[in-house]
Amino acid sequence: MKPAHDEQTPHGGGHVGGRPDREQLMTVRWSDQGDATIITVHGDIDGLTAPRLRMAIAEAFDRLSGRLLVVDLTQVTLLGSPGLRILRDSAEEAVHRRGLPPLRLVVDETRPAIRPIEIVGLDQILALYHSVADALAGDDLHC
Repeated sequence: MKPAHDEQTPHGGGHVGGRPDREQLMTVRWSDQGDATIITVHGDIDGLTAPRLRMAIAEAFDRLSGRLLVVDLTQVTLLGSPGLRILRDSAEEAVHRRGLPPLRLVVDETRPAIRPIEIVGLDQILALYHSVADALAGDDLHC
């Protein structure tokens, strides 16, 4: 699978209005491993970049046909409330509206993604794993 279309800044990219463009703040990569699709996110998930994550997950859902979707957040440097909402909504959508296996999230207990997930209590409802291997195996080693 290829990543969701990345938006480009006018005239070839760089900075717009003195701020880094979206590609510099967050990248999304796809890979297929066995019967699973893995989305690996690097960088900040905030109000500017969260729509790209939502698009990537939605595109993955459209292509999955019963396959497992794993979102690797171990390289996320910031997880803001827009990203938290997308993860919560996507997890609900996978099971309740699309009939897919539960969305599995990979978080490292020493990285920035786990803290906001715990603060808002999403660790109680999201399927969290310490590694991609654990998520693929379905080992119930929730954080």
